[in-house]
Amino acid sequence: MLLEIARASIRHGFAHARPLPVDPGGLSPELAAERASFVTLHSQGRLRGCIGSARAFRPLAEDIAANAFSSAFEDWRFPPVTSQELRFLSIDLSILTPPEPIAFTSEEDLAAQLEPGVDGLLIQTQWHRGLFLPSVWDSLPDPAEFLGQLKLKAGLRLRRPAIGLCAFRFRTECFGET
Repeated sequence: MLLEIARASIRHGFAHARPLPVDPGGLSPELAAERASFVTLHSQGRLRGCIGSARAFRPLAEDIAANAFSSAFEDWRFPPVTSQELRFLSIDLSILTPPEPIAFTSEEDLAAQLEPGVDGLLIQTQWHRGLFLPSVWDSLPDPAEFLGQLKLKAGLRLRRPAIGLCAFRFRTECFGET
């Protein structure tokens, strides 16, 4: 059902330039529950968009619809998806567990606490924020490198400790068309 909502939201975006509206009143309790998600699009094996929510603030079905639309039309790294590309798109969904704070004494300690391939990580300071899904472990299997690249993504300096750094781990339930 969530994959159908994601694809329908992209189709709706071509016609209406906005995400598919979702009526939470007609949803099952699982789809109406507030959950955070990421929608990743691939076209012929290449990343074509990935947008998501780090924290739950709306019903899961609505979050999927909004993130599918944003992945297709608003990911700043790519031009908007065209209607001709739609048949080549594959959709992957990641449903996030609530983020749990990680207590650490240093960035080395933080990296040592991560479970490669399982943990997603959200880091933030007062002015910077970055998130890696657990799937990023496929390309960055070393915990120190994983954290270092996430710091760069967040706009932090790699070789300098981040002042006031907070970290949160989460897990994902992933499924898709690929």
